[in-house]
Amino acid sequence: MQEIIQPPVRRRRVSPFPTLLGGLCALVMAGLFTVHSDATAIQKPNILWIIAEDLGPELGCYGYPEVATPRLDQLAEDGVRFSSAYTTAPVCSPSRSALMTGMYQTSIGVHNHRSHRDDGFRLPEGVRLLTDRLREVGYFTANIVHLTEDPQERFFRGTGKTDWNFQYDGEPFDTDRWSDLKSHQPFYAQVNFPETHRGNSWNTAHEHVSQKADPAAVTIPPYYPDHPVTRYDWAQYLNSVMALDRKVGFVLDQLRRDGLADNTVVIFFGDNGRAMIRGKQWPYESGLHVPMIVYWPPSLEPPQQYAAGTVDSRLISAIDITATTLAIAGSTPPPLMQGRVFLGSNPSAPRRYVFGGRDRGDETVDRIRTVRDSRFRYIRNFYPERPFLQLNRYKEWTYPVMPLLRQLNERGKLTERQRTLLAPTRPAEELYDLVSDPYETENLAGSTEYRSIREKLSAVLDAWMTETNDRGVVPEPPEIPQFWEEHSRANYEPRLKVMQRLSDSLEVLQISERVWLHVSTAEIEGYGQVAANGILVKAGETSVLIDTPWTDAQTRDLLGWAAETLGSPVSLVVPTHSHEDCLGGLEAAHQAGADSLSLT
Repeated sequence: MQEIIQPPVRRRRVSPFPTLLGGLCALVMAGLFTVHSDATAIQKPNILWIIAEDLGPELGCYGYPEVATPRLDQLAEDGVRFSSAYTTAPVCSPSRSALMTGMYQTSIGVHNHRSHRDDGFRLPEGVRLLTDRLREVGYFTANIVHLTEDPQERFFRGTGKTDWNFQYDGEPFDTDRWSDLKSHQPFYAQVNFPETHRGNSWNTAHEHVSQKADPAAVTIPPYYPDHPVTRYDWAQYLNSVMALDRKVGFVLDQLRRDGLADNTVVIFFGDNGRAMIRGKQWPYESGLHVPMIVYWPPSLEPPQQYAAGTVDSRLISAIDITATTLAIAGSTPPPLMQGRVFLGSNPSAPRRYVFGGRDRGDETVDRIRTVRDSRFRYIRNFYPERPFLQLNRYKEWTYPVMPLLRQLNERGKLTERQRTLLAPTRPAEELYDLVSDPYETENLAGSTEYRSIREKLSAVLDAWMTETNDRGVVPEPPEIPQFWEEHSRANYEPRLKVMQRLSDSLEVLQISERVWLHVSTAEIEGYGQVAANGILVKAGETSVLIDTPWTDAQTRDLLGWAAETLGSPVSLVVPTHSHEDCLGGLEAAHQAGADSLSLT
């Protein structure tokens, strides 16, 4: 039986938001409280979801030492931190489709990534958007893009992301502006932040944090090679987490400034695990385990299961957030809904298991199902004859550790554990002891000692797939994977070709005792002559890279070259955007003197 942390005796709490003058009286005047003869007050609270893309539990409040997340840490201290929250899919579109309906993506036919965008597919009868259900009980709904009214603001804003694998008629939200919330209470709002999703926000995240992550200090999962490229990539992920923390703080401050903090339940969580190899799109802990924090303002009577300042170890599925949000709003989740209420006056029975699955992602056809209990994770691969790293051009382009793995494997520099990622086939079944093996590297599925556990979890998974009508058993029509194959090839192969040719043309020229110029040039069909330049400055025991990437390829190559040839790990990368910037950086390096350059 899953161990549940029982809420301790409640203590008086102090809100993380300053007390609002006359707040309670104002709410009564506004009609948000109904005062009864027994002097109790019943209130419909506002509900705010703060959703981070591609975020694992790499936060300070989860015990991760190399990242500073003071605003989320404070939210956890003043709220409840859930240690065992899991999404139902390890990639955004099926996960978000499940989240907004309270249904497993596999039950309602939305399990394939970026599917049903223009084929007229509608949700099954009886399945509805969360926002439609909330509107019926008086809630105004929002997916916030504009956090301020400043049209020039580019950092403190949401994305408005939906990314659902179904068609929706009408407007799923009433507004995308924060300024509409105060005058439309009670409200349900979500704010989606992209920092931890690879792309421009990820690439520039270090510009928005005061203390950048140190690549030399980060902890690398053992299935990755301990290499400068890996460390640089992981450090940038942590920078993105810290930039995200700033945005969360901005939203919490905005609640306070607008007088909404005392009447708004805040739920923070990730839409799937981190965007790393074996993370996003892979249904391991690293792809499904997400942070979740619930903050209930002290002015509202909390549900019995809530005790501020505690950690709740119950197994939570992301679709439970949906059901629980309805309960907080005073609505009863419909019987069809598969999510369970974990906070409320009529909570569901605690989960003994959480389930997840992965299906086609872009051009990569796959089907994996998984279940975990309080200790073990069981995984079933329906295409064991295929390699673990099936071709996915998006990942080849955006995940620098993927080509690094292949390069190091060719040189015989991977450990046995790391080579597993490049295996040509996969086991049909996987079983991991998450207590003794949190990184899930020792497959126990073939062990006689764990046979009974494997058989039990296998039977539990079979029953779940049957009971929930897992539609993944029927493959997509072949023209759909073919469309994505052609789309991905057209979109990424020219870029990958450029990346490879620039890598092949790498030259590193020594300019002085401590300065090297990195030059890559190539004639690329459709692009002409392409150049990528960088400057490496050796400063004591470390190096600084002043980099002008056309792609990430020459950054990756130079990081590896510095470590292997100079014996000097790169401690700082300064991105620039033109050849002139590169020359300017070289001049600045000479003027400053390599040993006096700041490495922080």
